[in-house]
Order: sequence, then C-alpha cells, then structure tokens
Amino acid sequence: MKPEKSIPSQIVELIKTQGLPPGSHLPAQMLADRLRVSRSPVNEAMALLLQKGVLKREPNRGYFVTELINQPLSTLVEQLGLGESDAVTSAYFHLADDRLRGLLPDGFSEAMIKTRYSLTLAQLNAVLGRIAQEGWAEKKPGYGWVFSSMLTTPDTLLQSYRLRLALEPAALLEPGYRLDPQVLARCRAAEIHLLSGGIDTDTADQLHDRGVRFHESLVEASGNSFFIDAIRRVNRVRRLLSYRSMKDRSRYKEHCEQHLHVLDLLEHERNEEASQAMHEHLDSTLRNLSAISGILKA
Repeated sequence: MKPEKSIPSQIVELIKTQGLPPGSHLPAQMLADRLRVSRSPVNEAMALLLQKGVLKREPNRGYFVTELINQPLSTLVEQLGLGESDAVTSAYFHLADDRLRGLLPDGFSEAMIKTRYSLTLAQLNAVLGRIAQEGWAEKKPGYGWVFSSMLTTPDTLLQSYRLRLALEPAALLEPGYRLDPQVLARCRAAEIHLLSGGIDTDTADQLHDRGVRFHESLVEASGNSFFIDAIRRVNRVRRLLSYRSMKDRSRYKEHCEQHLHVLDLLEHERNEEASQAMHEHLDSTLRNLSAISGILKA
C-alpha cells in the first residue's frame, strides 16, 4: 500500500494551495468534507497545528489561519515536524498490509513493531493507538499486544456485508425516520466529488471514511440506537480489508450512482423504495467483493 499524507499535512497543503490569508476561518466540518474524513481526525490535526503555530483558536469560534504560507510545502512540513505524522501513517499502512499478508503473528510486542518499522517511541505509540482505536488489535493484560481474529480473511469481510445487508435496509424503514437536509446535502456532495475525479485521487483513508460516513449517516437517521451501534461496530473492524479491496476501484462509479439514487429517494420520503435500493446496492457490493476475492487474500 502506498504511503498516505497525514491529515495535518493535507490541511497545511490546503491552506497553501488556496492562498488563505491570515484570519481565515477553518471550520472542522468543511475540512472533513474536503478531505473526506470524519471530524475526529480533523480536530486532532488542528490541535496539532495550533501547537505548531499554523493555526490559532478563538473560544466558541474555532480555528483560524495565523499567517500566509509562502515557503515550499515540503520545507514547511519538515520545519514543523509534520513529516513524522506522515511516517506514522506510512508505518500504519505497512503494518496493515503485513498483517493481511500473514507476515505478523497474532501476538506481538511493542519492541518488535518499533524495530520492524523503524519507529521512534512517539511514532510507535501513535501507530498502536490508531490500530487499537480501530479495533483490530488490543493490548493484553500485563505485556504485549494481540491482533483481533476478525476481518483478516476475505470470508470475514463478506460476512460483515451480509450483516449490513440485513441491517441497513431495515433501518430506513424505522418509524419516524428522518434524514436531516444538511446531512443529505453533505452526503450528496461527497458522491459528486468522487464522480468528478475523486475516485482516482482520494487516498484509501478518504475513500473508506467517505463510505462509512454515508452509510452511518443513513442508519443514524433511523434514531434506533441498536441499529446505530451495530453499524458503527462493524465499520470499525472492517477497515483493513476495505483498504485492500480499494486496489480495484473500477466499481466505485457504480457505487456513487447507487448512493445518489438512495439519497434521491430518501429526499422525497420514498423510504420503501430507498430500502430496496439499499438492499440492491449492498447485494451488488457483496457480489463484486466475491469476484475480487483474489485481491483480498494474503
């Protein structure tokens, strides 16, 4: 898997390429939409850029650009130490790929990971913190770590889609279902972005988070906490094989069109048709993943 730019680096790049002047407001939701990630990593990135002096924070107003960026991006990234964030992201993907290839044992020590991926202690903690948060590894009582047994084979990814096939269409039929117009507009804009070229240019992180945000937003509109908890849990642990499936992006155009169709139906409160369309979409995805099972195998 190719290295991915860190969120802080992407925010700095956006400030520079847009020529944003000092005092420009950077809303977290705007950045999350532009970078196709959730607000949580954006907030973490802006807190880091606050420490680096790139941004300032005003109570109850958010983050603002401190000064115009004139120097080359690579120079600024090095000066600010953001390259370390990129190193963490690169090591994360390298580790993920090694796990899927069967090159790492179920149990491992921090020292082994630190040595294998040439990490500093801070980088090691950041990598392990991320994989623990995403649910595919956890610290054992006492000493060492262990990888989750879930979602490291093609069969387990297909099982997760069969669960979603039963759950998501039903969520759209819940009494009192309501999708907020602003949420609907954000979901639609994300799909249009991908159809306008983002399918080829977005990172694996961005593609995965875009899909997660679409499906979780629609389930959250059901107001049913059991549906919401189940979809969040399955999304946290399917990330690894989701990344590998992105090596074949030919199906994404069809996915985007199917997503837009579901949104159109929900906008007009045609929930039964939307539920059927969601079932057809997930069933189609399940068939596509079965067809590329060779990519998913170690």
